[in-house]
Amino acid sequence: MRRREHLPSRPTWRCQACGIAWPCSSAKLRLLAEYREDRPALMIYLATLHTEAVEHLAELDSANLAERFTGWARAR
Repeated sequence: MRRREHLPSRPTWRCQACGIAWPCSSAKLRLLAEYREDRPALMIYLATLHTEAVEHLAELDSANLAERFTGWARAR
C-alpha cells in the first residue's frame, strides 16, 4: 500500500493523508525542513496557497485563513 503525502486536497484544503485542515502538523514539519535555508521562499509559497484557498473557502474568515497558512511559519 502506498503512503499518501500530506498535501492539500483542493477545493476543501484538507490534508490528503490525514484529513485535517491543511497545513497539518506533518505538512508544517516537512515544509520547515524543506525551506530550512530560505524562510522568505516558504512565506511566498504559503502566501500563494493562501490566496488560492481564500477563493475556495470564501465562507470562512480570511483572518483565520491567514493565520492557518502563514502565521505558524513566521520567524519567532
